[in-house]
Amino acid sequence: MPTPAAEVAVDVPLVRALLADQHPDLAGRPLRVVANGWDNVVVRLGDDLAVRLPRRTAAARLIEHEQRWLPEIARRVAPVVPVPAPVRLGRAALGYPWSWSVVRWLPGEVVGERAAGPGVAAALAAFVDLLHVPAPSEAPVNPYRAVPLATRSDAVLDRLATAAVPRARELAALWRTAAALPTHTGPPVWVHGDLHPFNVLVERAPGGDRLSAVVDFGDVTAGDPAVDLATAWLTFDREGRRTFRAQVAADDATWTRARGWAVSIASALWTSDDSAFRTVGRRGIDATLDD
Repeated sequence: MPTPAAEVAVDVPLVRALLADQHPDLAGRPLRVVANGWDNVVVRLGDDLAVRLPRRTAAARLIEHEQRWLPEIARRVAPVVPVPAPVRLGRAALGYPWSWSVVRWLPGEVVGERAAGPGVAAALAAFVDLLHVPAPSEAPVNPYRAVPLATRSDAVLDRLATAAVPRARELAALWRTAAALPTHTGPPVWVHGDLHPFNVLVERAPGGDRLSAVVDFGDVTAGDPAVDLATAWLTFDREGRRTFRAQVAADDATWTRARGWAVSIASALWTSDDSAFRTVGRRGIDATLDD
């Protein structure tokens, strides 16, 4: 699963030109590329802002979803944690073909390869409980996230059969059990859609890490909350996972579907060309099977 090639090169001169064209009061601030990810480039803008720009066509619609829905979601989850709601909007111009956003710079570092403990788990459980409310009918639809597990079976089982994933036979058995369960029967709820430890930020504090932000809502959609709960096996150590499970509002069937989503996400991370993703993928594989 190599990182897709950029379809448009995004660099500091381009971002500065776009700002000068559309937000000239911001164009003189220092700019620095801080992330060049799967879908987006993030350029820090001074001390307190960042510019988020798609790097490929597939991400262009996702940034529009963030622009439309993230302000509302930000208000909902504000009692627990900030999220990068847009503060300025950008449009296609100067040869750059897509919409883009200026967002608040949120402090912290990704959980990433370090498994988080109970304090972060309790806060993230509070976040998902605030987020997972019925979504409006016009909420974005994502064909790959928050859908019935059975619709993803061909892709997941093919990956487990062909990609040299550790413990693939055990993962396939767990996946089949989860995919055979009844689907989510409640109303479609808001979900983050990509709640893995590279989108969860923490700050170091006396007594342990503190949840400081949840980022990258490009996959925000409505559907089964189980996809977000898969973060239990990807993000936390065993004690953190126990805390998260005790605090989220999820029945046993939803929790088992979440374990199925963890199989899907962890095995996909394992196939990445990024060593940090592979580390988290292996952690998720073992946690999903050994808990």
